[in-house]
Formats: sequence, C-alpha cells, structure tokens
Amino acid sequence: MAAFGRRYLVELPDASVLDCVTRGRRAAIACGDTVAVARTADGQGVIESIAERRSLLYRSDRHRQKLLAANATQVVIVVAPVPAWHEDLVNRCLAAAEHGGLRALIALNKSDLPEFAAAQEALEGHRRLGYPVVPFSAKRDIAPLVAHLKGETSLLVGQSGMGKSTIINALMPGASARIAEISRALDSGRHTTTHARLYHLDATSHVIDSPGLQEFGLHHLEPDELAAAFIEFRPWIGQCRFRNCRHVTEPGCAIAAACKREEIAASRLESYRELVRHREL
Repeated sequence: MAAFGRRYLVELPDASVLDCVTRGRRAAIACGDTVAVARTADGQGVIESIAERRSLLYRSDRHRQKLLAANATQVVIVVAPVPAWHEDLVNRCLAAAEHGGLRALIALNKSDLPEFAAAQEALEGHRRLGYPVVPFSAKRDIAPLVAHLKGETSLLVGQSGMGKSTIINALMPGASARIAEISRALDSGRHTTTHARLYHLDATSHVIDSPGLQEFGLHHLEPDELAAAFIEFRPWIGQCRFRNCRHVTEPGCAIAAACKREEIAASRLESYRELVRHREL
C-alpha cells in the first residue's frame, strides 16, 4: 500500500495492515506489489517474497531508478491550467506508459478556471494521437474522471499543484485522515507526500497516488525503445537511410522528414531527442 523509507505498509486479505520490513538488504518493492509476508509481532511483519509483476512503471537517470508502481493497468497524467504544466513531462509519462504496456489518459483538472479553454486546446494534439483527455473539476464534480477509473488500477502522476491530492480526497473522503493516521503510527510525517500510496475505490478499482513530479527520466530505455514509445513515430521506424538512425541529427531520417511535413509534432520530436541526448551525456 505504501513505502516509508525502509518500512512498508502491507494490506492482508482481511483488510488489516501490517507495518513490514524486508529481510537483509533493502529490496526493490513498489507500491502495488503483491508480496508474501510473515508476522513477527502484533501489527508487524517481514516481507518474504514478491510475486511476479504484471507491469512495472519507473523512472531513471544515469545513477538510479525510482520505482513508481507495480501491477497498474493505466497511467492517469494529471494536468491543470494553473500552474502551467510542462508538455515535455507529459510526453515522457506517455512514453513510459507505452513502453510499459499500460493504457494512458490525460486528466485535465480545474475546468472551472478561465484559462481552461486554452489548456484544452493545448492538448488537442495528444487527443488526435488517441490519448483520451478528460476534463473535470476535482472540487466540483469528480464523476467524469471516475468513469475512467472503474475496473482499473490507475497510477496518478503529475507535477505538484495539478490537484492530485484534491482528486484523492474527492474520490475517497477521509483519505487525508487515513494518511495522517498512518504517518503518526510510523512516526514519519515528513514522508506523507514523498511516496506512492494505494487506495481502493471498490473491489475492482484501485488508485495509486504518486508524489508530484518535476522530472521523469527514461535513462533505462535505448533509443530504439524510446522511438517505439512515441506512437506516431511507429509508421516511420525502419524507413530511415541508416539502419541505426537515432532520429536526432542523422541525414535521411524518415521521422525528421515526417516532422517537416507536419505529420509529427515538432514538440514531440524534441521531447524524444532530449531523452536521447540525456542518455548520451
């Protein structure tokens, strides 16, 4: 359900929760993992093993990886008119979802603001690519988003200030009180907004809330994997002059040519190229 430093909250089939640690060195456990545990004391336990994952979403730079969620089925990228979101971050989240085999949608929060129409227009390119853009106001009516969460295990990602905490409170009144209760129990209040947490909407619908993102590195992906993760590039992959084309500065690049014909958005191509350049620093 959650990770707090070297301690993990594990929910049992009877809905009780154990405060767990791992044996030996710290294991790479993600929110949403299914684990086997052994009780060690009242309310406490140790994680013995991790079940095979159906999916794993993480970000990385040259030095480390940060696990975000395991066993999610879709990624919900939360944006809002104010504060302004970074398109490059949205593109990276979409690429991560594509590479991980997860569905993705963009949740456009704060539809009550006067800047909303411009924000909706700015996302039209993503909508044309096939990504659903769901407009709503978490403070007024969460129902439009709920319809897309049914039967899914959804990972919420987005920059700080987009309203993810408001969404969680609208979906599950009392969630904040539960978070505070957990934090007091673990004496780790400073971690309440820095780790992912899983909530149940109903028996088949779950939401994993993640910390606010300011960057989303994909250093673990090779250039060919990155290119395939940008869905509009796929028709042109394999058509470049050079078989090992990275689609950055090489002559005869089919993807660059498609961009010149406005069949690929320049901002999307630049997001891809920035990821490739970052890998090669």
